[in-house]
Amino acid sequence: MTLEPAPLTLALAQYRIEPGVGVARFAEKLAALAARARALGAELLVLPEYAALEAAASPEGPDVAAELRRALALGPELLSVMREVARGEGIWILGGSLPMPTDEAGRVVNRAPFIAADGRIAFQEKRVMTRFEREEWGISAGAEPAVFETPWGLLGISICYDVEFPELVRAQTVAGAWAILVPACTDTLAGFNRVRLSARARALENQCFVAITPTVGLAPEIATLDANRGYAAVFGPVDRGFPEDGVLARGPLDEAELVLARLDPARLEQVRREGAVRNFADWPASPAPAPTRPLA
Repeated sequence: MTLEPAPLTLALAQYRIEPGVGVARFAEKLAALAARARALGAELLVLPEYAALEAAASPEGPDVAAELRRALALGPELLSVMREVARGEGIWILGGSLPMPTDEAGRVVNRAPFIAADGRIAFQEKRVMTRFEREEWGISAGAEPAVFETPWGLLGISICYDVEFPELVRAQTVAGAWAILVPACTDTLAGFNRVRLSARARALENQCFVAITPTVGLAPEIATLDANRGYAAVFGPVDRGFPEDGVLARGPLDEAELVLARLDPARLEQVRREGAVRNFADWPASPAPAPTRPLA
């Protein structure tokens, strides 16, 4: 596998959450998405954070604790489905994320499975928990950000809330990631906009590509996925050779859709070298705490 950056065609799934979906139905939905993405020329399909949790809905009705227990129990089966679909369709899949137990008794983290077309798998853990994850689910902070070797060079994954913290994405771009994939799950437009605006800022700061994709739709039968807002989008540098607002692609708000984007890392190399500004190279060292200056 080459680590040299190469053009990549992404398919971002604005994934509609549906009630009454078991593992078999989730497998059908994922296979159909992967087949459609592949037919459209995509090489990598990105699912939103927690998309597979629709399969973990409690038969007794919305129940946060019961849904977490079912998600943990179904995790290995859901991962097996994702790997089978990746192999069957010959496409890379970022399978959103799943709560998974660690080797430590009782500790659970939120992991994004990154699956090669031949079924090989690696994981990125969510580093910073939302209040819901920490206070209601007891999800623990995961490992530091990593970068992943792919046929298109090094890529990074930043799970939803993590993209709101510049240092996390900066660590990945400094390590060589030229595109950051952001699977997201937000239940309000305010939450979605926090992710969206943060992703745009990370693309500007690092002169890289940042791609987001959310769950969409209303599913009051599922406590953890009852409301899902947003749209998929790809952001780039706000500079020469790119759109003036940095938006390369976006889907319709709150609708199930597959958003395609062709990303060329050569455009990033050029803008980092010849842009009006050099945000990536000019990133300052961490400043000391700001001093207090009295008025004279």
